[in-house]
Amino acid sequence: MTIPVLYSVAKAHPQDTFTVLTQTSLLPLFIHQPQNVKAIGMDAKTTEKSFFKFIQFILRLRAYNFDRVIDLHSVIRSWIVNFIFRLQGKPVFKINKHRNAGKRFTARPPKKIFQLRSVSDRYADVFKAAGFRFDVQFVSLFDKYPVDETVMKEMAGDKTGRWIGIAPFARHKGKRYPIEKMEKIIEVLSGRNETTLFLFGDRGDERKILHRWENTFCHTVNCSGRFSLEQELLLMSRLDLMVSMDSANMHLASLAGIKVLSIWGATHPFSGFYGYNQRLDLAVQTDLACRPCSIYGDKRCYRNDWACMYSITSEQVVDKINQYLDAL
Repeated sequence: MTIPVLYSVAKAHPQDTFTVLTQTSLLPLFIHQPQNVKAIGMDAKTTEKSFFKFIQFILRLRAYNFDRVIDLHSVIRSWIVNFIFRLQGKPVFKINKHRNAGKRFTARPPKKIFQLRSVSDRYADVFKAAGFRFDVQFVSLFDKYPVDETVMKEMAGDKTGRWIGIAPFARHKGKRYPIEKMEKIIEVLSGRNETTLFLFGDRGDERKILHRWENTFCHTVNCSGRFSLEQELLLMSRLDLMVSMDSANMHLASLAGIKVLSIWGATHPFSGFYGYNQRLDLAVQTDLACRPCSIYGDKRCYRNDWACMYSITSEQVVDKINQYLDAL
């Protein structure tokens, strides 16, 4: 979610260099970046997992002699980074997460639903506080870099009819649509003439489910384990629509400039984490007095029925998909 803002500010300030510190696994996201954007990977799960190794890694960054530090994360790890650079006399600018507003937003009823400031706007606020002036003008990672048709053909064949992405998983239960309902959606869509479904997910159980669907339904391709992250982004850029949870794939498709039909349960599009440049009318959700109960979907359902997800029928989702595709 940082990329639209980062690329915009970098293009507006070509005389400056912007170095991003991120997880090593996310480095493939930084494609077609402005020449003055660099990315450094840190693996907090292996090589930099221990506190000692993490500190060693951050101390080595002092050699870059940064002029300013911009903290877009505001968690314990980034606070340590901030502290080390403050000791060097470097100014630090930190995101305001508006946590109190988030608590009101997710409180138990009665309550009012209101639009929280989007995360992209909060990111932009930090850069502007650091003295940068710019407008966010990002379109997609492939806006000025057309996809190589030869590469695409090798990956997915010639495109005929509609290509629909399906990303049915999310990290937390509050953001996961019931798997049996999603299977019904795939069954219906796979029977639609001239339609190919591309299934996106992680390893383990997710891959097993996607593999079963690929073998069960026609015109269905399991992408899990088949493509790299950069290749998945390339494929997403050619989709007619992505169907996703409130999850990473919603944001990846947004970076690829593709519209997303997103399904929302315990979380809410107004929380600030809606996909970049996405249409609000493509969010599928149920109005319940208890929604939203969580910003990240990681809280238990105090009703114990997960009605926010189970009350959304597969027919509702399919109808919304058909309405969008028929209007293209």
